[in-house]
Amino acid sequence: MPSSNLDITTAEDADEAGIVALWERCELTRPWNDPRDDLARARKGPESAVLVGRDQQSVLATVMVGHDGHRGWLYYVAVDPDHRKNGYGRAIVTAAEDWLRTRGVEKVQLLIRPENTQAQAFYETLDYDEQPRLMYARWLDGREPTP
Repeated sequence: MPSSNLDITTAEDADEAGIVALWERCELTRPWNDPRDDLARARKGPESAVLVGRDQQSVLATVMVGHDGHRGWLYYVAVDPDHRKNGYGRAIVTAAEDWLRTRGVEKVQLLIRPENTQAQAFYETLDYDEQPRLMYARWLDGREPTP
C-alpha cells in the first residue's frame, strides 16, 4: 500500500478551497451544514483539528478529528476518488488515531450513513466494528429534523 508520497499536516488557511472541493467531490457535504463553517470550527480549538494529506500540492485526503476528553470522533474522512486504493485512507485515519493517542484519548468513533456501504467496508478493513447504538439529535435553533 504506497502512501509514502502523502504528506499529512494540519490544515492551513490556504487549504480551505481544496478541502471543501474534496468534501464536495466525495459527497460528504449536506445543505444544512456549511463545510466552511465546519472547517473553521474544527480548526479553532485544541480539542479538534483537520488533517490534510497532500502529494506535492494537491489535497488528496482529509479527516476532521476531535474529542470530548473521553471519546474521539472522526468526520469528513475523504480520499480523492482518483487516488483511492493507494493507502491514503488508511494513512489519514492512522494520523487521526495518532492525534487522539497523543491527547490521551483511548477510543475513537465515527458515524456512517446506512447507505454508505463503501465506507462500511473500508472501516472493516481497519478493524473497526459496528456498534449498535441509537442516535438522537435536535437542532438548537428550532429547525425541523434533517435526514
